[in-house]
Amino acid sequence: EVQFVESGGGLVQAGGSLRLSCEASGFTGGDYAIGWFRQAPGKEREGVSCLSSYDGTTYYLDSVKGRFTISRDNAKNTVYLQMNSLKTEDTAVYYCAAKSGWCASVIGSGPRYDDWGQGTQVTVSS
Repeated sequence: EVQFVESGGGLVQAGGSLRLSCEASGFTGGDYAIGWFRQAPGKEREGVSCLSSYDGTTYYLDSVKGRFTISRDNAKNTVYLQMNSLKTEDTAVYYCAAKSGWCASVIGSGPRYDDWGQGTQVTVSS
């Protein structure tokens, strides 16, 4: 079982930046996809970004393209989500999650992701 510890959430004004971290443990090898998801109150969970371990390919939700960047530090077993030019509509609880295999080009809500972090709150004020 893969376990995650997320951090980096907080309160920021619109236009500001945050960097979320997802430290992972328990990987046993093989290819996997690490995804960042978010869920706002009253809304369905949505996939924000995904990174495939096999070749580093990344995918993004259209609404965050050009503003968010997913990256990894293998030495630290950590995946990051750098979020710039934040908007009030980015307010949500953000989760990282993993599944075997590769990212899908459309990340979706993540029903095939097996392991999830506890989430970190991101609040963007106007």
